[in-house]
Parts: sequence; C-alpha cells; structure tokens
Amino acid sequence: MAMTTCNLTDKHCVPCEGGVPPLTEDEVAGFKAELHDDWTTDGVKLVRRFEFKGFAKPVYTANVAAFVGDKEGHHPDIAFGWGYCEVTFTTHAIDGLSENDFICAAKLDQIVAA
Repeated sequence: MAMTTCNLTDKHCVPCEGGVPPLTEDEVAGFKAELHDDWTTDGVKLVRRFEFKGFAKPVYTANVAAFVGDKEGHHPDIAFGWGYCEVTFTTHAIDGLSENDFICAAKLDQIVAA
C-alpha cells in the first residue's frame, strides 16, 4: 500500500472547461504514486474497486465518493452493488486525466483509510 498523506489532499479542484491537454504518462505516474495501490489507470480514467461482504459498506463508500466529488465540484462515476463499489474519476472536458482526478482520489483515500 503506497498510500501516504500527500499534498494532493491539501489542494482543491479547479474548474476545467477544456482547452488544456490531459496529463502526460509521466505526470499520471507521478500523481498515481501518491495514491493507494488499488487505483488503476488506462491514461483516460482513474479507477478503484472496493470489495466488501454485504451491501451497506458499498453504499457508504459510494456516498463518501459522491460527497468528495460534490465538495470538489468534480464528480466521479460510481457503480455499486452487493459486495463492491467502483469509483471512476476522469475529466470529461479533456477526454483524459487532470490533476483534479488525483486530488479527488487522494481525498477519498484519506477518508476511507480513517
């Protein structure tokens, strides 16, 4: 587990209306190193799948992810059901990843680790 408290959790998302390039592979790798090891990326999306026994914890995790996204103004795609919750961050306006995706992921990591 590579997760540590990092400077991403001290930052806030900035609105992205497009017109900026998505992060490079090197930038993605650098930011990803600051997140929990369970985050995966294909260069366009940042995904973490949480697995549980039962239904309540996936619902709670989905609610926490929604809260983080709403607070930062950068909303994830969330899928959940019995035993799992999958959270996906991407910056739709640039069809790729931005620092906002990693800020939200880091904040989610911080909350679920508590």
